[in-house]
Amino acid sequence: MSAWPLKMASQVFVGLSGGVDSAVAAMLLKQRGYDVTALFMKNWEEDDDADYCAAAEDLKIAQQVCDKLDLPLKTVNFSAEYWDRVFEHFLHEYRAGRTPNPDVLCNREIKFKAFLDYALSHGADKIATGHYADVHQCHGSHYLGKAADDDKDQTYFLYAIGQQALSHTLFPLSDLTKSQVRQMAQDAGLPNHARKDSTGICFIGERRFKEFLSRYIPAQPGEIRDLGESLQGEHQGLMYYTIGQRHGLGIGGPGEPWYVVGKDLEQNILYVVEGHSHPALFHSTLLASDLHWIEGKPPELPLTCTARIRHRQPEQGCQISATGESLMVEFDEPQRAIAPGQSVVFYEGDLCLGGGIIERAV
Repeated sequence: MSAWPLKMASQVFVGLSGGVDSAVAAMLLKQRGYDVTALFMKNWEEDDDADYCAAAEDLKIAQQVCDKLDLPLKTVNFSAEYWDRVFEHFLHEYRAGRTPNPDVLCNREIKFKAFLDYALSHGADKIATGHYADVHQCHGSHYLGKAADDDKDQTYFLYAIGQQALSHTLFPLSDLTKSQVRQMAQDAGLPNHARKDSTGICFIGERRFKEFLSRYIPAQPGEIRDLGESLQGEHQGLMYYTIGQRHGLGIGGPGEPWYVVGKDLEQNILYVVEGHSHPALFHSTLLASDLHWIEGKPPELPLTCTARIRHRQPEQGCQISATGESLMVEFDEPQRAIAPGQSVVFYEGDLCLGGGIIERAV
């Protein structure tokens, strides 16, 4: 049973980003009779590059939305929390040669921890966001459910939040599609009804990635080799590449395109293969660690379920089992480009069970 339709909270703090999703979430809550306060989170101190200083524009639009909906707007700066809890880990993972997913940690540490703590300490009963997901409550536990819009479902990024956060969270967009949300915003005359969806690094925005990352991690160019150890070119720094990547390698020729297949941190070598369907890009098994289960405890293992190794990937049949402190995931079909540092997220029907960080393909 979804927790959203029940008016269990009198005061709700809505995370308002300037985007259309959070704006419609706030509007729906007010229409349902909740006492709504909007909160704009600033989580990154802008640099001197004016092209990417979007926070001021986001705040301006958030204020316009609140003016239209007659809602109070608070602003809070979580930049220190973001740096300590999210960005430092982000950099650590890149230094280790992995490809992190900052959205997962950002949700866990900022939107559903720092924001939640702030809201509850300022009189809120619940928080709400514009995520496409759902919360179900049964026998005293809370469960993370998939959204009605499969294409927009964001449970992949939310698997690391726990019972405390879910018990205080509403997802007003759970039953809506993106097109319905935009139409509602347009019908209501919201100023951001046609605004482009945000992309890029969570709370940092769209960046020239190599230039941005090089400010924090010195680049170390090295060799690009194929699996036969033949030299194919030079990379600009292992941190700039992820498994399965095609673009930006600077190598080519008359044959098929080249793809990243591995990294040797000690020798600073980037390994590539030729062809999108090269067998070395496919693996049937992976190991995952840093596990989190929505229910607060692991399911009975081994378990047959489905999983995703990237957002919007169709769910893949698999069996999960414990192996030491890690989790072994054996897929029914080989998976392409399993990237260490990314998340593997597990599902059973419409429920998200939890997930973990990919250590390596086996």
